[in-house]
Amino acid sequence: MNKTPILFLFLTLFFFSCSKKNDNLKRASSGKINSISVVIDDKLWNGVIGDSIRNKFACPVEGLPKEEPLFDINQYPIQLMEGFMTKSRTIIVVKKNDENTFEIKKNEYATPQYVFHISGESVGAILEILEKNAARIIQIIKKGEIAENQRLLNDSILNPKTIEKQFQIALKIPSRYSYIIKKDDFVWFKREFISGSTSLLISKLPLDALKSKTNITSAILKIQDSIGTLYVKGSEPNSTMYVDKSYPIYFLKTKIDNKVTYEIKGTWRLKDSFMFGPFVNYVIFDPEKNRIVFLEGFCYFPSRDKRDFMHELESIIEGVKVQ
Repeated sequence: MNKTPILFLFLTLFFFSCSKKNDNLKRASSGKINSISVVIDDKLWNGVIGDSIRNKFACPVEGLPKEEPLFDINQYPIQLMEGFMTKSRTIIVVKKNDENTFEIKKNEYATPQYVFHISGESVGAILEILEKNAARIIQIIKKGEIAENQRLLNDSILNPKTIEKQFQIALKIPSRYSYIIKKDDFVWFKREFISGSTSLLISKLPLDALKSKTNITSAILKIQDSIGTLYVKGSEPNSTMYVDKSYPIYFLKTKIDNKVTYEIKGTWRLKDSFMFGPFVNYVIFDPEKNRIVFLEGFCYFPSRDKRDFMHELESIIEGVKVQ
């Protein structure tokens, strides 16, 4: 019996399988920024499990003057777990099973991608797994979306040497932003849209500007107000930017480039004007150079949602490297 054709067929199938597997791994993920795909049966989706997912992953974004969801959720039945849907950058798979399990798989169907598998013997078991792991899932998704936005923004950037020389930081600012004001210790970049604009402010301050302050949040907001009074003005002489404290202020102590950083989100407003919108600022402590690096992003879109515009600004700022 001639075994050559059988061996040839086996090798062909083997290499085809390997090639197919590699193709899947190299396939680029897709999807809008801040969107997730939830794969779950309609019956579970329309019950308390669906309610829990929506409450956790579509809760209001902190720091926006109007409620907008943290993520846009697209729901698909389990039987559609194939084809275009598996290209989503973020997928949450929820189903009933014989075991209670939670698993995170990176680049399972495409790259970059996270797939979160949640299985439970009962509705109560699934809810318990969701409750226990939701915060971790959200943190992972947020980091992934920041990284994806940074990748998209890095296609064309302004000459980084100018910012590096002036502030001793590395910061990739997309070329669609342009200078509005340029001072020795302050710059204002702005991106214009038909319906509004996004802005990025960079300034540096001596370290003792905040060193002796007991209420760090209040001190940072005063600095922000002083910068707004000096540089960000409307058409009227007294129309300057200030923090509108009638809206909630969100405060977070974190680290950027391994340096102590305070992040504050809230709402800005122009005096004697109807103009207002969200802001985020990052105050980075740099004791080696005896200074504070102050980075602020804000936008103005009176008739549009603002979540994704602010996400772009956060993605730019969080990529900073203090030199």
